[in-house]
Amino acid sequence: MREAENDPHDGKRKCETLWPIFKIAHQKSRYIFDLYHRRKEISKELYEFCLDQGYADRNLIAKWKKPGYERLCCLRCMQPRDHNFATTCVCRVPKHLREEKVIECVHCGCKGCASGD
Repeated sequence: MREAENDPHDGKRKCETLWPIFKIAHQKSRYIFDLYHRRKEISKELYEFCLDQGYADRNLIAKWKKPGYERLCCLRCMQPRDHNFATTCVCRVPKHLREEKVIECVHCGCKGCASGD
């Protein structure tokens, strides 16, 4: 995480500077989610401790439990107030419905997190 924060920002767009930090936060949350919910390798007490200490994003994990959000990359991609025309992010559109085949989310750099992909 420290390397991602101290990485030089030369030649990057303003929004691209935070993408590595979003990626690391997503990976940490997904790892803890998988350990507890999928593999059942950690106890509920340890899972709650990780969430309370901020090692994983509690709200993102809550969304992953709901159908249709299993692959959600970040919470900003589903908030209509952050996008044009009060819709969700382009990365939430399934690949077969996209006009452009290669896209990147402006918020986190995701290339597609729709459940149907």
